[in-house]
Amino acid sequence: MFFKISLAMIAFAANSVLCRLALSDRLIDPMSFSLIRVSSGAMVLLILWLLSTQRVKIEWNIKNAIFLFVYILAFSYAYIKIDAGVGALLLFGTVQLTMIFYGIFHGEKLTLKRGLGVCVALLGIIILLLPGASTPSLFYSVIMAISGLAWAAYSISGKTMSHPLSSTFANFLLAVPIILIASFLFQQDVVMNAKGIILALISGGLTSSGAYVLWYSIVKHIDRITASTVQLSVPCLAILGGSFFIGEPIGLRIIFSTVVVLFGIALVIFSVKQKSS
Repeated sequence: MFFKISLAMIAFAANSVLCRLALSDRLIDPMSFSLIRVSSGAMVLLILWLLSTQRVKIEWNIKNAIFLFVYILAFSYAYIKIDAGVGALLLFGTVQLTMIFYGIFHGEKLTLKRGLGVCVALLGIIILLLPGASTPSLFYSVIMAISGLAWAAYSISGKTMSHPLSSTFANFLLAVPIILIASFLFQQDVVMNAKGIILALISGGLTSSGAYVLWYSIVKHIDRITASTVQLSVPCLAILGGSFFIGEPIGLRIIFSTVVVLFGIALVIFSVKQKSS
């Protein structure tokens, strides 16, 4: 199980690095990257479904497909201007906080420690966005937050997936025409070269589709607290990947805000653990 969890977290972080690598050098435009990512993901999932020994009926859910579409498209556009690690921090910070507030609005009590944790996590994101030389673009930060909201909604909805492979395949397949419609409505200059296409194919066919199926199969066997905790490793992995593969600087401000956000979310998670024990 540890190996599977590690593999999924590495794949999540790799998505940030692959997308940033492709878009920072204008190797491909965001819409084309998103379309190739979703299409290649759908193709790989189709192959996996056809090869499955227990081929279950495909469950179509247009709501989940829309969540996936918003997440992937906003994710791609945000990485035009945001570094890989910063983007992952904003993305997963938004995801975790959204899921925490979702739980509160659905009956979970907001204890003093949990409330403090939420405030600390929000403070970390505010520190990251304060004016300064290393401040990420506010506009693109908001786009990444929208991506995080969509991924949180997709994750919450995914709790009801009885068959992760068939459901994820359906979501990816339905997202393809939605992105095609969006590309028609919001026409832009198409930029594609071989390296950009390859990066999008890897992101869709390997670190997205396969990793999502793997993750949802893992989630069925671990509790929500553990699932939330392990995802906190993704921004750290993305920061290291962005520095190693793209040469993005790791400043003290990024390190400090990352620590503050992760500490705040950890306070919330472990307060829940103590209550349930």
